[in-house]
Amino acid sequence: MLAGERLATAKGLLLRLLERAYQQRAQVALICFAGSQAELRLAPTAARHWNEDWVRPIAGGGGTPLSSGMALASELLTDSARRQPAQQRWLWLLSDGRSSEQPAAPAAADQLMVVDCEQQRLRLGRCVQLAEAWQAQYQHISEFLDCV
Repeated sequence: MLAGERLATAKGLLLRLLERAYQQRAQVALICFAGSQAELRLAPTAARHWNEDWVRPIAGGGGTPLSSGMALASELLTDSARRQPAQQRWLWLLSDGRSSEQPAAPAAADQLMVVDCEQQRLRLGRCVQLAEAWQAQYQHISEFLDCV
């Protein structure tokens, strides 16, 4: 995600998604994964107003531990389903598809969206493959930014 403007573009989309969640009074959680670890950056909470100062420290690059991130997401979603079964649970994965891992989709997610941040001319297509395996919605970030 560090090459080109991928990480900056993904952070811009993240701010838009968080702002939309705030307007809808939704709950959000944020898991970041870069280097060798997945980190719960924001525990499930009511969305609030965010700004660039908050997302600036989010890092990218390295051997993306996608499986670790999805395992952590699965735990959060399962716990949420147990505590609030009527609540709708969405999982948004923003990735450039540079991980070769193909973890299973978190079962407790009601809706899955894979946002492909890959911007190379020759794309690997791993986000498309992951979305198909998960039976998730797929959108390239360039198209997504136009409609958010």
